[in-house]
Amino acid sequence: MKKNSGITTFKGNPLTLLGDMVNPGMKAPDFTALGEDLKPVKLSDFSGKVILISSVPSVDTGVCAAQTRRFNTEAAALGDVVILTISCDLPFALARFCAAEGIDKVIPLSDHKDTDFGLKYGFLIEELRLLNRGIVVIDKDGIIRYVEYVQENTNHPNYEKALEAAQKLV
Repeated sequence: MKKNSGITTFKGNPLTLLGDMVNPGMKAPDFTALGEDLKPVKLSDFSGKVILISSVPSVDTGVCAAQTRRFNTEAAALGDVVILTISCDLPFALARFCAAEGIDKVIPLSDHKDTDFGLKYGFLIEELRLLNRGIVVIDKDGIIRYVEYVQENTNHPNYEKALEAAQKLV
């Protein structure tokens, strides 16, 4: 398994990302995660759509919650863009969070069971078994057009760049 060091930190402490990191221009690897109802959801279920994947360590933290709320708010302005928020939180925690926060435009996915997304996209933090904060934007043909691996996990991603990348593809 590939290990990527020196990419990200948590409160200044270096972390190791596991898996194959993705780059713009690559075909987006298909992955399977669990929906709130515990049913498998595949990236390929959304083929033919522009997809924005918001990767967060846990919706039960301030920055992750804010990131999820921000994309839920921005969803209307983006139009025909599927927004997936993925973490290693249990599906039950994601459902509770979304219900409590009124999250209704973002599709929450749990990578807890197999960490399929985390490993195929290089977002899995070895030391914590959580996902690194970041964003991936995929065009209608399944090609990755924007990627951000946040360097410090307590920081927000660059929302404007990600939203601009998604908007250009609609």
